[in-house]
Amino acid sequence: MRLAVTGREGQVVSSLVERARTHPDVEVFTLGRPELDLAKPETIERAVVATRPDLVVSAAAYTAVDQAEDEPDLAFAVNGIGAGHVAAAAARIGAPVIHLSTDYVFDGSGEGAYVEEDEPAPRSVYGASKLAGEHAVARANPRHLILRTAWVYSPFGRNFVKTMLRLAAARDEIAVVADQWGNPTSALDIADAILHVAQILHGNKGFASFGVYHLAGTGDTNWSGFARHILDTSRVLGGPYAQVRDIATVDYPTKAQRPRNSRLATQKFATAFGWIAPSWHNSTTEVERCLLRPASGCSLPSLGTMHLP
Repeated sequence: MRLAVTGREGQVVSSLVERARTHPDVEVFTLGRPELDLAKPETIERAVVATRPDLVVSAAAYTAVDQAEDEPDLAFAVNGIGAGHVAAAAARIGAPVIHLSTDYVFDGSGEGAYVEEDEPAPRSVYGASKLAGEHAVARANPRHLILRTAWVYSPFGRNFVKTMLRLAAARDEIAVVADQWGNPTSALDIADAILHVAQILHGNKGFASFGVYHLAGTGDTNWSGFARHILDTSRVLGGPYAQVRDIATVDYPTKAQRPRNSRLATQKFATAFGWIAPSWHNSTTEVERCLLRPASGCSLPSLGTMHLP
């Protein structure tokens, strides 16, 4: 099975390449600039078609949440128009598309976990551009799976786990927001889920349950609780440690508004595909072990040889 994935350096793309190593029947082709540039629609179809994929994973995106407030045209070009062209290219060669979206399509004012039928109401340019992408993908390719996820971390790229480890190596105390809640989600788990779904779609050409799904780590917490688990685990593994001090969102102002509630209900995905993400505690520990103790069996680079932005 051939998977074409947009992007080359993102967390999900890197995790798919890593996880696909244990799937000898899967070939992953990463498509990035300059061959595929989501801001240049004329590059997209040619790049996708050239790989002759059985399935297209639309993972690349404009993810600079605060910067998007100053660059709305670029954010919408990449996350909205570009995503639609990726889905259209897949449709032209008869391939389904799996598109990654975000909790930011919700305003975060709801109670409990959001389900797929809840009305989106983004409060940021980034969230609005990703919602535009969902609509564009759905219009362009009826065989689409839109997977909304949240609080993504991994051994790759920039993310909260690596930031906490970097800060802990330089200071004794870290102030972390305590009034935003969500589901920490490992990109390695997202990759596992995508590969699982890809096998189902490849083996069932009559699959009909396309649409929007939520895919996130099992269990929820706030950012400060997430930070405490990261640093407690790091200390056990011999890595850096610091105390965490709770602060409110108003104490850490950002240009773009973050959802106070990013919890995503994942029962629909579990029912349709028979897959549930591991506990976020366990998945975070796996990622930290890869970073801090690669000799324990993880093939990923160690913290000492990785750049922690």
